[in-house]
Amino acid sequence: MMEIGKVISTFSATKLDKGLPRPKKDKLNLINDFGIENDKFAGKDLDKTVMIVGTFTYDMAKNENINLKFGSLGENILFDFNPHNYKVGTQFKIGTAIIEITENCTICNHLSKFDDDLPILIKDCRGIYCKIINSGVVKDNDTILLYKKG
Repeated sequence: MMEIGKVISTFSATKLDKGLPRPKKDKLNLINDFGIENDKFAGKDLDKTVMIVGTFTYDMAKNENINLKFGSLGENILFDFNPHNYKVGTQFKIGTAIIEITENCTICNHLSKFDDDLPILIKDCRGIYCKIINSGVVKDNDTILLYKKG
């Protein structure tokens, strides 16, 4: 295993939360075969239970004078590197949790509420869906290890 980065921040929305940005959380409890504890998407599509985004995407937007608060892209975990550099099947270990990349997130037109050009600008790096391989707690500043290459 090799250290490849850090967790910048964690986010989760309950069924009572509406829209974006997702609310900031102190930690996320990732539960295998379920999802993120108390998250509105838990128990649904297990291949899409965790969404990761890298600060790279926020930097792209900022370079185009689109200033977004972290959590605006719908991520659960914000990485300090670009996870789009890794393939489907890649696994990351964060604490005791292990997540695996399953697919790129599709562009949502509702991101245009921040800026009309945002969906097109970030179409190839909006975020990545992951499934939970091993349960565990993820929090800010946790080390991200490359557990298995895809």
